[in-house]
Amino acid sequence: MAHSKALLVLENFIGGKFVPCSSYIDSYNPSTGDVYCRVPDSGKEEVEAAVRAAKDAFPVWSSKSPLERSQILNKLADLIEHDLEAFAQAESKDQGKTITFARTVDIPRAVHNFRFFASSILHHVTECTEMPTMGCVHYTSRAPVGVAGLISPWNLPLYLLTWKIAPAIACGNTVVAKPSEMTSVTAWMMCKLLEKAGVPPGVVNVVFGTGAKAGEALVCHPDVPLISFTGSTLTAQRITEKSAPHCKRLSLELGGKNPAIIFDDADLSQCIPTTVRSSFANQGEICLCTSRIFVQRGIYSEFLKRFVEEAKKWKTGNPSDPTISVGALISKEHLEKVRSYVKKAQAEGARVLCGEGVDPLALPPGNQKGYFMLPTVIAEVKDESCCMQEEIFGPVTCVVAFDTEEEVIKRANGVKYGLAATVWSSNVGRVHRVAHKLQSGLVWTNCWLVRDLNLPFGGMKASGIGREGAKDSYEFFTEVKTITIKH
Repeated sequence: MAHSKALLVLENFIGGKFVPCSSYIDSYNPSTGDVYCRVPDSGKEEVEAAVRAAKDAFPVWSSKSPLERSQILNKLADLIEHDLEAFAQAESKDQGKTITFARTVDIPRAVHNFRFFASSILHHVTECTEMPTMGCVHYTSRAPVGVAGLISPWNLPLYLLTWKIAPAIACGNTVVAKPSEMTSVTAWMMCKLLEKAGVPPGVVNVVFGTGAKAGEALVCHPDVPLISFTGSTLTAQRITEKSAPHCKRLSLELGGKNPAIIFDDADLSQCIPTTVRSSFANQGEICLCTSRIFVQRGIYSEFLKRFVEEAKKWKTGNPSDPTISVGALISKEHLEKVRSYVKKAQAEGARVLCGEGVDPLALPPGNQKGYFMLPTVIAEVKDESCCMQEEIFGPVTCVVAFDTEEEVIKRANGVKYGLAATVWSSNVGRVHRVAHKLQSGLVWTNCWLVRDLNLPFGGMKASGIGREGAKDSYEFFTEVKTITIKH
């Protein structure tokens, strides 16, 4: 391309070296709509080279002690933290998210992922039992599996990539990672720090490209025994089909259609700003975002009025402006998809109370071609509407009324997903009771997105298979063996 000299050009990172690719994909700045980066369009050849490098590095890396690996992970965390501002700027430009969100959430959490697993790998214990009558002792041991294939999404690029890389290499595996082709820059920046952190060549390999080419080549590779994927349920179905002949171990963290249930005794001064945040943070492009809000009828009108007022306070615009709350959506195609749900809701008779098609969107001159959308609140939506059933993954939330506890539990569970839910009530017995009945892998009560990384993370039903977290990730990224000694 004639303008390629002005663009940032990424390269794959294989065997400790940056390697150019024979073909490239354009990557857009979502806030301007301009091409600003070229990403390798990798395929079988590049994945084969990366897997070979990972296999070659596995014997030495897996033989290192947990303490040695821990020290390297901590060093890598320090290096990313040292360059936090550069990483945040890159993440904001590449993904469209606000610079504030990148600075305070994405990059600090990426740093914490390495530190967390650097610590947790030192504290796992194995099991031991005795059979005195048989003169036997049984114990378990755990060992790394081999080459881990890691496929991460575009919404929280470095945050979710490191959530996979950190436990995988902490446990002694080597990895071939494929970030989303739409948000590859911070992964490439991290690769520049690996040697300085002490990560041996081949332990972490990053291959850029599309899911259809690079992702599929990784999933189908016979020497990659486990795949960890975060993304859409549709893609996960294909991964399951393609990996089945190889009996691969899968961890699948997928979509959600997350309900917030707000009872009439909820503290609205806390509930409303938190539910606005859970609906619109990161442009609604988080699998944990709230997209269905059930409000008990006695407070429905008051809630709706105050919620819309609060949502209108969230400014949409240039992500580099620290006063902005909502940045750009990831792509033109995704923006059109999200907008289409609003149009469908209107066609079904729902009311759009603020946002898309209702309020004017004023953007700076440099962002006129960007992929922006105002926080949008829809009311009077039927439960069977696609807006209440399908994952929209944008700044759109639906607010509906309910009468009884039994009714709202049934309605909240009436979707194919089961990732997260929030419950708002001052009745302690009720929040426990409702939490137990909700078909969700995570339930927050009177809060949102408060995470203890020691505990399991993942969803039920179509929201995934398996869990991630200190113990769960350790078990996924290691192979257990039971040993019996007769004495």
